[in-house]
Amino acid sequence: MMLSPIVPCLWLDDQAEEAARFYTELLPGGRIAAVSRYPDSFDNPGGKPRGSVLEVEFEVAGQRFTALNGGPQFVINPSISFFVHTDSADETDRIFAALASDGQVMMPLDSYPWSQRYGWVQDRFGVSWQVITEAPARPDAVIVPCLMFTGAQHGRAEEAMKHYAGVFSDGPADSRLGPAAGTQLGPIDRYSGEDGPAGTVKYGRFALAGQDMIAMDSHGDHGFGFSEGLSLQVMCETQAEIDKCWAMLSEGGEPGRCGWLKDRFGLSWQVVPAAVGEWLSGADGAARDRVFAAIFEMQKLDMAALEAAFAGA
Repeated sequence: MMLSPIVPCLWLDDQAEEAARFYTELLPGGRIAAVSRYPDSFDNPGGKPRGSVLEVEFEVAGQRFTALNGGPQFVINPSISFFVHTDSADETDRIFAALASDGQVMMPLDSYPWSQRYGWVQDRFGVSWQVITEAPARPDAVIVPCLMFTGAQHGRAEEAMKHYAGVFSDGPADSRLGPAAGTQLGPIDRYSGEDGPAGTVKYGRFALAGQDMIAMDSHGDHGFGFSEGLSLQVMCETQAEIDKCWAMLSEGGEPGRCGWLKDRFGLSWQVVPAAVGEWLSGADGAARDRVFAAIFEMQKLDMAALEAAFAGA
């Protein structure tokens, strides 16, 4: 199975290793893929100890994640959650109970019109999960990110789905980020006016470069919205892919540093070379430190310059 180039990134303070272990032990197909560390030779902007864990890359149920020890600046909230599809009510109960331990139940386990067994929970790390007894839309889409448009962004879910589909279909057919990789809009279930503002998105499914996604508008007074606490990384194979994604995602938004940006809807993205994890987790500490230092000098990332830094050129 080809893994999607879109990877959710969890911003944590110093719990990246603990969170990765917890998820990979709880969910099927769990494994730690790589661990990268802060530079040994100089201090880092987050004030973390030299040589301490920077990121843990892990996989569960065919979905890649990155857990980042970024510091206390940002906190994960439920504006992005993850559907977890199970094949039995017992499995739903097992996963929900583990996630709810030291966490917060947002919707209790129960029978709902959309599922015989469903619950929404925010775990001990602040990550929100919607555990549902339901077959996934595709066999390999067991875990599906869900974007909830609230506050000033309410009513923009459909606009965002169409915009993102354009970003990931406007490219060569053979690109990992192009249409052949699986970018499409699915069915949209709308509010009728009785259960919510008429025409807004109750539940919409779409796919970006093979990554299944869900979007919904929520008219409740939640007090949170998209933030750097949970971002989406786009793993690019070429500088052309970086350039395209950076330009289209940052249009109307806010470019940041180190490959980070906020799009026009306030959603945070990291547009990075696919090899960045290898560069930052390799055995050569001096090479790792050079790449880290080079990234912090950039806004949009320059793949050739980072490759040169890794090589010591």
